Amino acid sequence: MRWIKASASVLILLITILWGVCALYFGDSATGWPQRVLAALFALLGVATLISLAFARWRKYGLIAYGTVFGLVLLYWLSIAPSNQRHWQADAEKLAYATFEGDSVTVHDIRNFDYRSEFDYRPAYYTKTFDLNKLQGVDLFSVYWMGPAIAHTILSFDFGGNDHLAISIEARKEQGEGYSTIKGFFRQYELIYFVADERDVIRLRTNYRNNPPEQVYLYKLQGPIENAKRLFLEYLRKINELNEKPAFYNTLLDNCTTAIWMRTLANRDHLSFSWKILLSGYVPEYLYEAQRLDTGLPFSELQRQALINPLAQTADQAVDFSMRIRSKSNH
Repeated sequence: MRWIKASASVLILLITILWGVCALYFGDSATGWPQRVLAALFALLGVATLISLAFARWRKYGLIAYGTVFGLVLLYWLSIAPSNQRHWQADAEKLAYATFEGDSVTVHDIRNFDYRSEFDYRPAYYTKTFDLNKLQGVDLFSVYWMGPAIAHTILSFDFGGNDHLAISIEARKEQGEGYSTIKGFFRQYELIYFVADERDVIRLRTNYRNNPPEQVYLYKLQGPIENAKRLFLEYLRKINELNEKPAFYNTLLDNCTTAIWMRTLANRDHLSFSWKILLSGYVPEYLYEAQRLDTGLPFSELQRQALINPLAQTADQAVDFSMRIRSKSNH
C-alpha cells in the first residue's frame, strides 16, 4: 500500500507539473520570454518537490510549497478570459449572426470566399433569409487528413435545391497563429462557428488544401424534420451567444464534434455519448449503427460512395456546387 500511495503521488505530481508548465508557457494567447522563464521555474519547483518525496523531513514542506504555487498558477489560468477583440486571421474576422421573424431566419455574414489557393483568397460575405418550413434535412461532412480515427465534422442544413448552409465549428485563430492540439487544451483559441456557403468551406477542403490533402465524405442524416429544425435553431442560438459572450475552444470538450453532440441535446432522442464521438473519424460509423444513416448498404460501401472529392474538384466554382457534389443519389 505504501508503494501504491507513493506511485500515485508521483503520478499526480508529474501530471500537474506538465499541466502547469504548459499553462504558464502558453500564457494568455502569447508566449514570450516571461512565459518561458515562469514555465522553467515552475518545472524546477516540480522537480525539487519530486526529490523531496524521498526525504521524510522535507516531504511536507515540499508539497506545501508546490501546492501553494500550483494553486496560484491555476487561479491565473482560470482568470484568462475569451475575447472577440483580437487581431484575427482574415478568414475569421467576422462572426455570423441571425435575426428572426416568425418562421423566417435571416443569417448575416455567411462566408463565401473566392479561393486561388488555401491562403490566397478574396473575402466575401452575404446575407440570406431562410424559411424554416423549407428545411428538408441535415447532411454530415467528415473530413480526414491523418488516418481513420480523427476527422473534422461539418453539418450542412438543406433548404432544397442549391440552398445549403454549412456550419463548421473550429478554433478561431489570430494573425500568424497556427493550430496546435496541445494549445487547444490551454485557453489559446476562441470558439467560432463558421457559417458558410458549401462552395467555400467544403471546396476549400476538397480543392485547395494539399498539405496534407483532405478527403471529404458526405452523408445524408436520417431523422424527423422537427429534430432538424430544433438543431438548426440551437446552432443559431449558440452563434448569437458567441457574438455577445465569447467562449474558448477546447481540443477535447468543445471541438468540432463534441460541440455538435452538445447541440443535439435539444432533441429528446439524441444519441448517447460514445467514445466514437471523441475519436471523431468513427462518427459516421456510429451514426450508421444507430440507424441515423441509410442502412440499405453495408457501411463500407456507403462510405466508399460518400467520397465527394472528385465531384467537388469537377464542380469547382460552379454556382450549383452543392447540387453537383450530391449528384450521386446514394449519398
